[in-house]
Amino acid sequence: MKKLTTADLTAEEKLRLICSDGFWHTPDLGGKLPRVSVSDGPTGLRKENRKDNGEVETVRAVAYPAIQSLANTWSRDCARSMGEALAGDCIENDVDILLAPGVNIKRNVLNGRNFEYFSEDPYLAGTLAREYIEGLQSCGIGACLKHYYANNLEYNRLEQSSEVDERTLREIYLKPFQIACEAKPVSAMCAYNRINGVYASENKKGFRILREEFGFDGAIYSDWEAVRDRTAAAKAGLDIEFPFNQKNYEKLVADYHAGLISDEELDACAGRVLDLVYRCEEMGKQRKKAVSREKRHEVAQRIAEESIVLLKNDGVLPLAKGTSVAVSGEYAAPGRCGLVAGGGSSMVQWSGAFFDLPALLRERLDSEVKYEPAFWTKGIASTWQKPHKAFLEAAESDVAVVCAGTGSDIEYEGGDRENMRLPAVQENLILEIAHRNPNTVVVLFAGSALDVSAWEDSVAAIVWAGFCGEGGGEALADILTGKVNPSGKLSETFPVCLESTPSYGTFNDACVSRYEEGLDVGYRYYDTYHVEVAYPFGHGLSYSEFVYSDLKLFCGEGGVTVRFNVENISKQDGKEISQVYIRPMQSFVYRPEKELKGYAKTLVSAGGSVGVEIALAADAFAYYSTATDGWRTDDGIYEILIGASSRDIRLTAKVKVENGKASLLS
Repeated sequence: MKKLTTADLTAEEKLRLICSDGFWHTPDLGGKLPRVSVSDGPTGLRKENRKDNGEVETVRAVAYPAIQSLANTWSRDCARSMGEALAGDCIENDVDILLAPGVNIKRNVLNGRNFEYFSEDPYLAGTLAREYIEGLQSCGIGACLKHYYANNLEYNRLEQSSEVDERTLREIYLKPFQIACEAKPVSAMCAYNRINGVYASENKKGFRILREEFGFDGAIYSDWEAVRDRTAAAKAGLDIEFPFNQKNYEKLVADYHAGLISDEELDACAGRVLDLVYRCEEMGKQRKKAVSREKRHEVAQRIAEESIVLLKNDGVLPLAKGTSVAVSGEYAAPGRCGLVAGGGSSMVQWSGAFFDLPALLRERLDSEVKYEPAFWTKGIASTWQKPHKAFLEAAESDVAVVCAGTGSDIEYEGGDRENMRLPAVQENLILEIAHRNPNTVVVLFAGSALDVSAWEDSVAAIVWAGFCGEGGGEALADILTGKVNPSGKLSETFPVCLESTPSYGTFNDACVSRYEEGLDVGYRYYDTYHVEVAYPFGHGLSYSEFVYSDLKLFCGEGGVTVRFNVENISKQDGKEISQVYIRPMQSFVYRPEKELKGYAKTLVSAGGSVGVEIALAADAFAYYSTATDGWRTDDGIYEILIGASSRDIRLTAKVKVENGKASLLS
């Protein structure tokens, strides 16, 4: 088939081309063009097939851990592997582009879609998204970077305006998109909301930044039904509207004939759609054979293993062989994926069986493991179910494991959480079980930070399983029993309560959300203002103990290379996530206390030591100057902090920066 250009198309064909075909395809213009198929992600393929009788069926696919869980791995390898595995699901189902990943910042802890996003930190979000995209596209499947941009609440997302100052936009909310664009995603998706009063689908300035400054060379399309005025959106640079909207299309045609959109503007959008079509066609020719479903399940399990975070451990974990265990909470053996996943367009219909944690523990412990659901959940409420039996089992067992959480009835696209607490019945169950057994372990299945203050001090251990996917049960059982050493760390701060979060109390109504906290998002706020937190950004325990030493800095034209040693002084191999933060010692503008600029996940054998090297680019010291409309690095002294979390700094050193170049202090 001959490759067409805009010169080969009539105006009517170009107008049709930029308005999509149905819900999931680009138009083929009567057979002139290949059709591109898109489907939802990001943690498993969600493709809809329409049957002959008109019914819509969602295909079953491998369910991977949620993006929030993926981020807790702090592993570039895991992110890339997840992209590669997802490509296999897409190849088997004739999907050209996966609508993923989302890199929106977790500004508000109640955002119902936080489980779909990486982090409160733009560097962590952007670098992991970059690997995810490269993994996906290396196998011939296109990525879609979303939701561009400042989409940080679900509340009235179709109309609400995110009002953000320029510097905050650049450093926090646009930065992950900028980093992810280094992977050259074939497409990007605009958000629903307005940004400073202008709809994301019509935000010409935002599209200009994406293309001219971030180097994005793909097609931009709307989130589904995000277009209010197709002509205004096209003039701004939105290339494709999804899904096809007859009314919008007819108005676009009328506006074109009325001279309200020029041929140059139409050609720009249509040309980028043509580029997308042919780019996907070329990628399709180079697709690798899809890995087997079994192998993809192994990827899902490995990511779950590296994502699970040990928040607290008073010594009860790992469970020894022969330990009798009482398991309670329906999340331990979910009968539906909605219990251990978020709701909305990312909801995957699992192709595999749901896990059974009690059975998995019996296999590994070779001991008695009793199970009583104790409650069942529907909507946002939980209801008691034979609690006395659960209490009895807990009292007579060596260890009690309570599995609690949220799920798709509480965390979902289109709505926000009402609070940070677990349902009251679940909190009460934890307290009642802990009262009867001091060796109580709480396992949390959720996609966003929870308020654990009501019961944290009453239990011996807390394990954050997150929304861990179909391999999560096996991963969790291996971690609880010590077969796998936990290595996940938090990609978002767990605040003490909702009232202590930086966005709490900022102006928010049906029309406007003001980002009054500015740069002070997540740990930038908590650490700058010394606000107490439940668990800090980057926190995660291990069955190993790590010691940091011998920090050395090497300065060059391109920035600073940081080298140090991590020693494992325990008897178990383990992986440690080392984090590099930068703190300006003085500044001409406000700077947060510290900012993440590098990280590494390293396997350290028992009794062994590993040298870690992390490169900091010159722009690691920069901030966005609204006075000069660009990135700026002030001369001065900067402290480089090496930590096991944002609040567990192990090593420090200082460099001097002059004229954008760093040097060692003499």
